[in-house]
Amino acid sequence: MAAVVFVIIVLAAASSGAIFKPGVWYDGLRKPSWTPPKWAFPVVWTILYLFIGYAGWLVWSEMGWALPVILWGVQMVANALWSFFFFGIRRMDLALADVAVLWLSIAAFILVSWPLSPLASLLFVPYLVWVSAAAMLNHSVRSLNPGA
Repeated sequence: MAAVVFVIIVLAAASSGAIFKPGVWYDGLRKPSWTPPKWAFPVVWTILYLFIGYAGWLVWSEMGWALPVILWGVQMVANALWSFFFFGIRRMDLALADVAVLWLSIAAFILVSWPLSPLASLLFVPYLVWVSAAAMLNHSVRSLNPGA
């Protein structure tokens, strides 16, 4: 039953990206040359969401409602909010602040979950790498498009 709850939470967070899509506004923005191709985002996020859900369930199975699971929840909320800030209300500044919270909560999850489940921690490493790139992309797009 707990695994189903984690799947539902991950699907809810992922739906933010489906609701708040890049669209014409984002297509018209200047982007750095190293911006990943459009097809990469759904592929990478699908894999990451599988890892995120499984990692959350692993630490919950070990400790229940403890700090790692709370951090897991924080990163899920920050994850869902990013699309709303960036694409929904087009506030790249708020999205950048949100991605900082997301990055910190992912890093904290990796650190505090390691003693409980090294696998859960390792499943979050690709997520941290992707979010690091996303933060740099968020910053670069904001810098290239002042006032957008």
